[in-house]
Amino acid sequence: CGRGLVPEHRHLLHLGERRIDCSCETCWSLQSGNPDYRPVGTRVAWLPDLQMSDEQWAGFSIPIGLAFFMKSSTADGVVALYPSPAGATESELEMGTWESLADSNPVLGEMETDAEGLVVNRLSDPPQYAIAPIDQCYMLVGLVKANWEGISGGTGLEAAIAGYFDDLHARASV
Repeated sequence: CGRGLVPEHRHLLHLGERRIDCSCETCWSLQSGNPDYRPVGTRVAWLPDLQMSDEQWAGFSIPIGLAFFMKSSTADGVVALYPSPAGATESELEMGTWESLADSNPVLGEMETDAEGLVVNRLSDPPQYAIAPIDQCYMLVGLVKANWEGISGGTGLEAAIAGYFDDLHARASV
C-alpha cells in the first residue's frame, strides 16, 4: 500500500511460498481473509516439561540441534525446518516420529496450523522448547544467517541463539 511500517508491526505468512510479509494494520486486516495468507500467531509458550527422547530427535534426521516444526496446510502435515547460513532447510519427517512426540506431549496438538511452530534448541543443556509465532520461528533462521562466522558459526552465533531463547522465555505465557 506504500504506507510506512511502525517498528512493532504485524506479519502475514504467504502459505505457498512460506514467506513472511510485513504488514501495516490496514493491509493485515484486508489480507487476513485472503486464502493465500495466514496471520501469524501471537502466543509464546515455554515448554520446560516437553518430553523428547534422543531417539525421537534422531528420527527427525535433522543434522543440527536447532529446528522448528510447523503444521502446514499446504503440505497437509507437519514440516521441520532448520536454520543454516544459507537460510531455512526443510527436512522430510517420518510422521510416526512426530505422532509419537505429539502423543507424549498433548500441547503440540494445540499448535495453530501455519501460525505457530515448536522451536527446539538441543544445543543447550537442558534442551529448550517453546511454541512461538511462526514469524519468530523464521527469525531464528535470519539470526543464524546474519551471525554465522567461519566454518562452525562462531561464538557470536552461540550468543545470538542464547539471546533468542532467553527472549522467548521472557515473553512466554507459561
